[in-house]
Amino acid sequence: MALNANDLTTGQTHKATLVEDLKRTQIVQYAGASGDYNPLHTDEVFTTQVAGYPSVFAHGMLTMGMTGKMLTDYVGDGRLTKFGVRFTNQVWPGDNLEASATLENIEEVDGNQLGNFEVITTNQDGNVVLKGYAQARLD
Repeated sequence: MALNANDLTTGQTHKATLVEDLKRTQIVQYAGASGDYNPLHTDEVFTTQVAGYPSVFAHGMLTMGMTGKMLTDYVGDGRLTKFGVRFTNQVWPGDNLEASATLENIEEVDGNQLGNFEVITTNQDGNVVLKGYAQARLD
């Protein structure tokens, strides 16, 4: 089900829970799926004793992927025309993540209605872990 431009107003926000209690297993599964076996994400001893972090942490692209799924669930499959983010904090095992997409404006380009969204993902403490933008075709 795709969004209709007539049903949206500037400032309208869609929110969704991405994950509750992120598991190390999910991080390792993402490493396998992506082929990114950076030890900062998979090797507790390396991460704590060599790199000096308190624990392994999630790949930024795992957070982006979960946020992207929230967007496509909201706007509909095949409707995203742009999606870009900046990673602002690490995501740790045990974190809960919530994402929001806030409509900034609707523009018409070549006869298509395009919604421009601010995208933010936060952890359970309200810290922003990802901030970005998305654009989607609307009906």
